[in-house]
Amino acid sequence: MIVRIWRGQAPLGANADAYHEHVTGTVFPQLKTLAGHREAWLLHREISGEVEFLAVTFWESLDSIRSFAGEDIGSAIVEPAARAVLSDFDDFARHYEVAFKA
Repeated sequence: MIVRIWRGQAPLGANADAYHEHVTGTVFPQLKTLAGHREAWLLHREISGEVEFLAVTFWESLDSIRSFAGEDIGSAIVEPAARAVLSDFDDFARHYEVAFKA
């Protein structure tokens, strides 16, 4: 199993709320329709008046990630609705192979 991790942040309040709603209401439901997608988590923490988000998605393989991200799986997919409310975000995603699960 492969884990894909991406980071972004938004100002505390309406923008952070809008990003949370976009990801959980639109992006994650769309991912469920893709072959090889297993699970999605959205982590967050407050830092200096902002909310930092980590989007953590679980995939069967790197090939299944390509069905979402395209050939360059290291590039982040940040939709216009997310860009409109985020104050900062990574333009890349990191991938890790699950080495152990308890």
